[in-house]
Amino acid sequence: MVKLPPAFKPAWWLRNCHLQTIVAKYLAPHHVVATETEMLALPDGDHIQLNWTEKPELAADKPIVVVLHGLEGNIHSHYAAGMLQALQQQGFIAVLMHFRGCNGVANRLPRAYHSGDTADLAFLISQIQLRYPGRSLAAIGFSLGGNVLVKYCGEQGPHCVLKAAVAVSAPLALAPSAQRINQGGSKIYQQYLLRRLKATMMRKLDRHKDFPLPVSKAQILALKTIRDFDDLLTAPLHGFQNADDYYQKSSGKAFLKHVRVPLLLVHAQDDPFLSPAVLPKADEIPPHVQLLLSRHGGHVGFVTGNKPFKAEYYLEQQLPPYLAQFIGKP
Repeated sequence: MVKLPPAFKPAWWLRNCHLQTIVAKYLAPHHVVATETEMLALPDGDHIQLNWTEKPELAADKPIVVVLHGLEGNIHSHYAAGMLQALQQQGFIAVLMHFRGCNGVANRLPRAYHSGDTADLAFLISQIQLRYPGRSLAAIGFSLGGNVLVKYCGEQGPHCVLKAAVAVSAPLALAPSAQRINQGGSKIYQQYLLRRLKATMMRKLDRHKDFPLPVSKAQILALKTIRDFDDLLTAPLHGFQNADDYYQKSSGKAFLKHVRVPLLLVHAQDDPFLSPAVLPKADEIPPHVQLLLSRHGGHVGFVTGNKPFKAEYYLEQQLPPYLAQFIGKP
């Protein structure tokens, strides 16, 4: 029988959701993870950056875990670097897949990435299978990456080759999540993310003189919310009619019923990014999906430990051994 991670207990000095979310970033130790960088060529002529904790061909017995970052994240995101190190210490090979353009180098095409963009993940997994046949595979996705992972598992259904998957703080219902991040104190996160999204898109306009959308830098700078950004840019750039169409077709929640591999959803009720609507109801959870819900934890926070300023990270402690139940120990 599969053993779920123990219930999360927040640090006694860190119960507030905003502190969990922010302190998780700034108190995290500076993880120095030596990685092998690979630029993976994609079928459409673009590329994505992969960061491997070691070369798989030199360790033929080790399972591989794919890690997906959140919106505008990368190898330097505290949760990504920390998880790569934790997975490596568990005896796995971990590979961080950067979404297009998130590695600090502009991708080749005008298009970018989005919350329902599973094609690159599917291609990466197919390439891992071709290169390293018979290797056990699992995946962990954070925030946007968690939604992508859930959608991928649902799309693949009984053909999914992952032995197990974990989605942390995933916005499984995109429309209410876009509304939630535009309310109260959560607006500070929206403005932080929006600044980064705008900067990325401005660079695209400079790089692609034939940019496929009739938008100006002034229009981009004037955007006030994530939803506005998605309506003007994300949706039409990736084949959706508008933000509503994008959110409806890309929300992972609708794909849960098709999941046929062990999938763990890790979520905090006090997540300041996400609406309670992201949580599936009991009748929306198929047998292969389990929900690990905690009262506290913030957004990709989950900081524990008894000593102030010596934070411990629940996700790093618990997720690698949880996955070991499915993909084994080398």
